[in-house]
This record gives sequence, structure tokens and C-alpha cells, in this order.
Amino acid sequence: MGGVASRHRRPRGQRRLSLALAFGACLIAMAGARAEPQAVKASSSIGDFMRVYGQATAPYGWVQFCQSNPVQCREWRSTESRVPATSQRLAELDAVNRAINTAIQPATDIEVYGVTEYWTLPSTRGDCEDYALLKRKVLIERGWPAAALLMTVVRDETGDGHAVLTVRTSNGDYVLDNKAPDMKLWHATPYAYVMRQSYLNPHVWVSLDPSQGAEPSAIAGVRKPGR
Repeated sequence: MGGVASRHRRPRGQRRLSLALAFGACLIAMAGARAEPQAVKASSSIGDFMRVYGQATAPYGWVQFCQSNPVQCREWRSTESRVPATSQRLAELDAVNRAINTAIQPATDIEVYGVTEYWTLPSTRGDCEDYALLKRKVLIERGWPAAALLMTVVRDETGDGHAVLTVRTSNGDYVLDNKAPDMKLWHATPYAYVMRQSYLNPHVWVSLDPSQGAEPSAIAGVRKPGR
């Protein structure tokens, strides 16, 4: 994927991403695998901050990603888990969300890697969790605390499995989503929230489902993928 590198020029995929990070803005839609369990439906009456309902099993896709990319899964270096929601910070979130949605073209893991689920940092193509992982990486490189940038598994408005990046701010929990150009507070999305990373430890996942029902069997990398 991406262009051929030379001694003086970056690969095409990296040049394209850099350009998009400065100027890009468009809408890209993606859907994940079908999900089965119940999860809390976002509602403006719940509040701007997500509520946790206990521990959850980390998605297989995340575990696999960390095995292949240990630098991206290091223990939190900072205890800061909420970022002040200044206009500058929120503008930066919006710019990163739009830029990466523009730079990466939607494609399923079957199309790109030949497997049903594979979490990775994309260069030119990827699916929902790949967008979220790249946004997380870019924001960390820009100085955002990793503990405030949490991978999150949801069911979308059609009931399909989906992954987004949740950003913890003093104004509430914002969602960066490859299916929408605008970032939104979590309760302003049409999603049912299933689980996300703990802000205390990147390897611990917590449930966002008040029913604490059965484990999701086929949603955004929870189950080991088949070929």
C-alpha cells in the first residue's frame, strides 16, 4: 500500500495523509461485523460523560494489535485522562477527524488482508477500527495524553458492529468517527455503546452496557477472526 519511497520523498500514502491533515474534509462510511448483544443506547438525558458498568473482555483485535505494535500499547505515561476542552483543542480534534477520514479510503479487512478482522494502522485503506487507531496515534504524537484517547466498540444505527475513538475532555466524551465528518458528544450519536478501554490501563477494557449481558460474539474484533 502507498507509493514507492525515494531518498528524498516520502511514500505517497504518507504525503497524502500529511496533505489531508492540513486541508482535508469529507464523509466516509464504513460498517463492521454483525453484533448480537444488548448495549446502552446513547441519550441526551444520560449526560456528557460515559458511565462504566464493570470490566469487559478486551477485543481480540486489540490484543493482536498490541502484540504486533507494542509501542502503541504502552502503559499510560501520564495520569491526565481528561483534556481541557479549549477552543484550540476542540478545533484540533475536528481537524484530525476530518483529515484522516479524507486520507484513508474505506475497505474491509477481507479486501485488504484476506481475514475477517484485523486491527492495524492504515496507510491508504482500512476499516472503522483502523481509522480510530490512526487518529489515536496522530493525537498522541501531537501531545495528547493517551489515557484520554480510548478505543471504543459500539453498535451502529443498523445494529452492525463498529469502532470509534472516544476522547475524554472536560466538556464530556467526544466521538471521532469515520462514518461522520463532525465529532460529537457520545450521546449525540445514534450508537449503542458496548465497551471501551479503561482510562487507567490501555490493556483493560470496561463495559458500557448496563445489562452486562453475554459477550459480543462478532463485533469489531472481539472474536478471533477466521480466514
